[in-house]
Amino acid sequence: MLRLLSIRNFVVVESLDLELDGGFSVLTGETGAGKSILLDALALLLGDRFELRQLRPGAERAELAAEFDIDGRPNISSWLADQGLAAEGSALLLRRTQDAQGKSRAWINGRPATLAQLKDAGEMLVDLHGQHAHQSLVTADAQRALVDAFGGFATLARATAAAWREWRAAIELRDAAAAAQEATLAEREALAARERELSALSVTAAEWTSLASAQSRLAHAAALLETAASGEDELTEGDGALARRLSSLLARLDAGAAHDPALKEVVALLEPARIQLVEAARELRAYRQKLDLDPAELARIEERQAAIHDAARKYRVRPEALPDLLVETEARLAALAQATDSESLAKRATETEAAWRRLANELTKKRRFAAHELATRVTHAMQELAMKGGRFEIALVPLAAPTSHGCEQVEFRVASHPKQPQGPLAKVASGGELSRIALAIQVVTSEVGEVPTLVFDEVDAGIGGAVAATVGRLLQSLGTRRQVMCVTHLPQVAAFADVHFRVTKRGDEASVRAEVETLANTARVEELARMLAGSAITTKTRAHAKELLEQHRRAVR
Repeated sequence: MLRLLSIRNFVVVESLDLELDGGFSVLTGETGAGKSILLDALALLLGDRFELRQLRPGAERAELAAEFDIDGRPNISSWLADQGLAAEGSALLLRRTQDAQGKSRAWINGRPATLAQLKDAGEMLVDLHGQHAHQSLVTADAQRALVDAFGGFATLARATAAAWREWRAAIELRDAAAAAQEATLAEREALAARERELSALSVTAAEWTSLASAQSRLAHAAALLETAASGEDELTEGDGALARRLSSLLARLDAGAAHDPALKEVVALLEPARIQLVEAARELRAYRQKLDLDPAELARIEERQAAIHDAARKYRVRPEALPDLLVETEARLAALAQATDSESLAKRATETEAAWRRLANELTKKRRFAAHELATRVTHAMQELAMKGGRFEIALVPLAAPTSHGCEQVEFRVASHPKQPQGPLAKVASGGELSRIALAIQVVTSEVGEVPTLVFDEVDAGIGGAVAATVGRLLQSLGTRRQVMCVTHLPQVAAFADVHFRVTKRGDEASVRAEVETLANTARVEELARMLAGSAITTKTRAHAKELLEQHRRAVR
């Protein structure tokens, strides 16, 4: 619900902070005091467009802000999260500015927002009903959603929309496959050829590494044999072999150690070296024996490498990437096979269409019943709101083509008096009539409505007396389930309010400003007396006002 409305330098409002609570609130004041300015400010926060004339004369910038409590409103919280505009806690903050150069900016929870986002948020937060306000009830989408919610089958409507999207997706796949059949066939043939070639090649990343190592070894086998033989000769076999020379040195040192034991330490250091030389020579001998001089094997390996190189060059990948290319090729072939399975795609389209039609037909049946019941109740409520003989009807107009919301368009039609032909709600009803019809609809559907705050302007246009009291009673009843605000000139309506605000205009020709105050007790009686009698307030008028207030207070106990 709306908790705070803050206005700075807007039309005749210099500075105003209006704190609100739940229940039914009224705004009263003399004509021209600025009551509708508050609603205009709220409408701007909900996505209406600024006009430069709305900037207070002499001010550099107008600033508007509103705080809403969205606790228990998962639809709003989910939308904020999806838009990246969520904030901690249960408060939702809207803010807009307009400067003297005409530049307008908007924020939601402190983050920059577009007018479209403000409108989307506004549709979930507030319903404004009045001649100069945006009225959700005149839109086709809102009318359809209201009937579905009233009938209790909004879940079925969402399922129908989901089935329609699945059907459309299946049709798009089917049609896309047919349109691209020739191009797809060419691609499949190329992929199949590549798959056959790579499968026949059957290369792995490990094999490529092993081939490179084997080729290098075999290509240099003769040189390696010569190097190994020369090394063995240098170590142990030649006349000046290192191992022989070291053994001779060790023998002389060992003989000398008989005369000086200190030489034993040198012998101990050299002996491991001799052993290592002998071991190295043995390893070289073993290496020579294992080394294979096989020209045929070398030719086979080099031929295999060439085949792999050719494939890699052909498909513009590195040799070690060929196995991955085969996997990708097989996956793409599988996807194309599925996408071009015309029989399967046609069957899927038929099945999804049948699923949508089953849900849509069920939705139509339920809408017929709900539309009749809702129209009957609203027509009954209209009789109490100065529209005797008025009729409200909900037409289900068949659509030429299937849609996500079913087979028909929901259209609210109304005749405000017996001799008037019925017509679309948006075109037939005047501003005051539309507000009263909206009130009747809201009262009837108050148990299923999702918008937490309702604002009515000119709801009392052209009525008075007992009808005005009926309007007040209905607004009061509606206020037990929703937050209701109403701009009114009728004391019979204002007396029913839980909270009474008075708007006054102060200043002179050079500087005019609007102010709002909360009325209680004596001040409220005085305002009701003014509304009853105008400027000539008498003791009798005050008594009448006090009695009116007390009677309506007793009615809510």
